[in-house]
Amino acid sequence: MSIRIALDNQPEFFTNLDHVTGRIILGLNRSEQVGSIVVKLEGESVTALQVPNPYEETGPRPTGPLPGPPGSIVSENHKILYKVQQVFPDEYHSSTSNPYGAFPLQPGEHEFPFKFKLPINNACSDPMAMSKIGGLAGVGGFGSGGGLFGMGGVRVMDGTKQLHLQHVTRTLPPSLTGYPMEAEVRYYIKVTVQRPGFLKENWRYQIGYKFLPIEPPRPAPTGQEAFARRPFTFRPRSPGPQSKKKNPFFAKKGEKSSSDSSNNNGSGVDSPGMAPAPSIEMSARLPHPSILTCNQLIPLRLIAKKLVDCPEQVNLISFQVDLIGITEVRTYNIYNKKINRWVVVSSTDLNIPLTSGPDAEVGSEVVVPDTLWKDKPLPNTVAPSFVTCNLSRRYEVEIKLGLCWGKAKSNFISNHPQTIFLPLHFGATEVFSGITPPPELVRAARNTRPGRATLNIPPQLPPRPGNSAPSSPVGPPHTQNQMPNLHQPQAPRPQMPQRPPQDPLYPPQLLPGQTVPPYDDAPPSYDEAIAENLSGPFDGMQPRPAYSGVTNENAPSQMPAEKR
Repeated sequence: MSIRIALDNQPEFFTNLDHVTGRIILGLNRSEQVGSIVVKLEGESVTALQVPNPYEETGPRPTGPLPGPPGSIVSENHKILYKVQQVFPDEYHSSTSNPYGAFPLQPGEHEFPFKFKLPINNACSDPMAMSKIGGLAGVGGFGSGGGLFGMGGVRVMDGTKQLHLQHVTRTLPPSLTGYPMEAEVRYYIKVTVQRPGFLKENWRYQIGYKFLPIEPPRPAPTGQEAFARRPFTFRPRSPGPQSKKKNPFFAKKGEKSSSDSSNNNGSGVDSPGMAPAPSIEMSARLPHPSILTCNQLIPLRLIAKKLVDCPEQVNLISFQVDLIGITEVRTYNIYNKKINRWVVVSSTDLNIPLTSGPDAEVGSEVVVPDTLWKDKPLPNTVAPSFVTCNLSRRYEVEIKLGLCWGKAKSNFISNHPQTIFLPLHFGATEVFSGITPPPELVRAARNTRPGRATLNIPPQLPPRPGNSAPSSPVGPPHTQNQMPNLHQPQAPRPQMPQRPPQDPLYPPQLLPGQTVPPYDDAPPSYDEAIAENLSGPFDGMQPRPAYSGVTNENAPSQMPAEKR
């Protein structure tokens, strides 16, 4: 027996609205009774953290009760994607009656095609969908019979466990690893071959795949810029070493002592050693809002502004751009923060002047040429910013500048050893995947109509025609307890608004012969209905960018085995 999953035209990664198509190839050495073959498209966001000791001051204490004893490992698993499709038995086999609830498959190789469409948002935030998932065989909706002696069936996820967790409705997160025993996001395809029988176990097989979400609609360009700037001033140089003073008594005729020369230089002009120190303001600018794109260049501008009138030159001798990723991990009410750093650009031994010349005016600006970073895109290991139920990722940008007073030479700095290093920091920076959503999805996102999974506000009851709002007393407080004046005309009641012709709280009666609507089956949400009619962002002509968020998508999970 052998099971294989062959995907059709498998790309490097899948994205939202993509069709995941393939075949289940089942090889049999002998005849087998098979009850059903079910294919699952799943995605999990798993986190695991250690419960801290409330009596230790090593970290922040969790709010509320502890999810477990101190020192234990607790995990939280969110089924962000869960779709199930039965590929066998088909309509032909289902029409035949079989007392054992199984169908024979002859020896040889059998293929069963399947097709899924990746949604936009995560599925664990939909309480109606989660509450209907769970069970074994017929309870889960697969397999009409329980097999021989009532055993067998295909076990599906128990969605009621997701109802006890905290969820958010967001776009599916990207595949993410690199935090062993703490957090990971994985996507995979799983097949289960159900074999009815008392001593027969089901056959299972799965493969993983990478996922990169589409980016949200970008804001319209405004021409505004976010900046991080810092002025600085070098320390004034001390006067150069003077010659040894001579006794004026032994001075030769025609020579002047050092004291006489210093007294003669009293015109107020500073000596060359006491020249004013240069002062420059460095400014790094990004488009506002600050959005970077995976596998693309950083839209950075670096500007130097002269602040004082100093003929001395200041040079840029080193330049480095770091991308800081902050991953926030949550398990129940325990939080942890992980920090990653990517060095995007690192250049040393530079000698770039930051002023146009010694006669440059105060307030003049010099734009540093972008040759330092124009050919340095973001690494393909950078995942886009995302927020999911128990995991989130945000980014910051840090720029380190090395500045030297004077002209730097190789291996040493001549005459002026003063060097200063300035950090420039961008706190709120987003990273987009670079996968443009379809125009139909952008127009649908502007629709104010919410989906079922994104709105949990109970409907307001309409006003009853026989009831009116109680009128509050208008007079002073000492007259509120007096008897009302019966001869005083009462204010007219406001007219009730007309009831719509078809109130959802009062549906019309069914006509003779009309069937009852299936209230037990919840309608699809607005997002799901829109996604079913949209095409994917890739039509086969546009190449997909590189992404290595998961080094090996088929590697075993690095989360705690007993909590998986």
